[in-house]
Amino acid sequence: MIVGVPMEIKTDEYRVAILPVGVEELVRAGHQVIIQAGAGLGSGIADHEYLEHGAKLVASGEDIYAQADLVLKVKEPLPQEYPLIRPGQVIFTYLHLAADRQLTEALLQSGCVALAYETLQDDQGHLPLLTPMSEVAGRMSVQEGAKYLERPQMGRGILLGGVPGVAPAHITILGGGVVGANAAKVAAGFGADICVLDINMERLRYLDDVMPANVNVLYSDRHTIREQLRLADLVIGAVLIPGAKAPKLIRRQDLRLMKPGSVIIDVAIDQGGCVETSRPTTHSNPTYIVDQVLHYCVTNMPGAVGRTSTYALCNVTLPWVMELVRRGVEEAIRQVRPLARAVNVYKGELTNRAVAQALGLPYSPTLEAYQ
Repeated sequence: MIVGVPMEIKTDEYRVAILPVGVEELVRAGHQVIIQAGAGLGSGIADHEYLEHGAKLVASGEDIYAQADLVLKVKEPLPQEYPLIRPGQVIFTYLHLAADRQLTEALLQSGCVALAYETLQDDQGHLPLLTPMSEVAGRMSVQEGAKYLERPQMGRGILLGGVPGVAPAHITILGGGVVGANAAKVAAGFGADICVLDINMERLRYLDDVMPANVNVLYSDRHTIREQLRLADLVIGAVLIPGAKAPKLIRRQDLRLMKPGSVIIDVAIDQGGCVETSRPTTHSNPTYIVDQVLHYCVTNMPGAVGRTSTYALCNVTLPWVMELVRRGVEEAIRQVRPLARAVNVYKGELTNRAVAQALGLPYSPTLEAYQ
């Protein structure tokens, strides 16, 4: 099989979909790996490191799509890449289709097989390919929140941990999953006053057991959210429904409850965002203000720390890539349930129910027997 890795072209995206060790493993197994020249530079990986382990370099992304049977990426294909995708070609990347009708329709029309990292789910219900980037994004959310609470960034002028005699910042985290737990852990280290909201009582009990004393947990409902918005200096949106569009937990009118200069970091923006006023932004232009509340809604937060993120991501993706190439895509889908669950688009059919419901498109149960 020919495995191709193009350079990421999303704005300020510095990750790459394979490490030199991944090239070595694939080549040793008898497969060919082609990589676009310069694809690893944003993660500190030079072309010669790939060459030394058996990769072939090609000049352009067009060459990758023209030759590869399996295309490995980090972020979703962008419109200029849509025409390059061939019928039967396999695309393995983060897709987040529930928030992107244009991409979904393009993949359906292409006749490709599109597997999403974020919907690859094991039999215990875990999302092993989403977890490491959620860990990065959760930790970054506090880092970014601390920066944008500074007055020169149009924030309230708040130091997260305060100082003796001055109260620390109050941070509200919506969602106690991987993003929320990592955000709480880092925020606790700053000395902030933190409240994590979730609707899963078992998760709240667990967090209550393991988190430091300055992290409190509350059951999430509309009344509690509004009460928290009045207190919050920083709100972190960390909700996830696998494959589906994020629920809007904060409405436009709710912003009036918040303090002028407070900050929202909407980590759920890849899935449409959990704040009604959220819209995608980039690392180059990350923020905007609505009703005196600063919004940070960067859709590829981990891309800013490409070195860390690439290694964290590729550590978990490589075993699944090896399954795909060892068994062949069709057999892998039939024999490995997590890979079947990862398939969102299969040769013109939309096979992820949550995506179909979010976009109002026909759902095909073609692969249900294998999931």
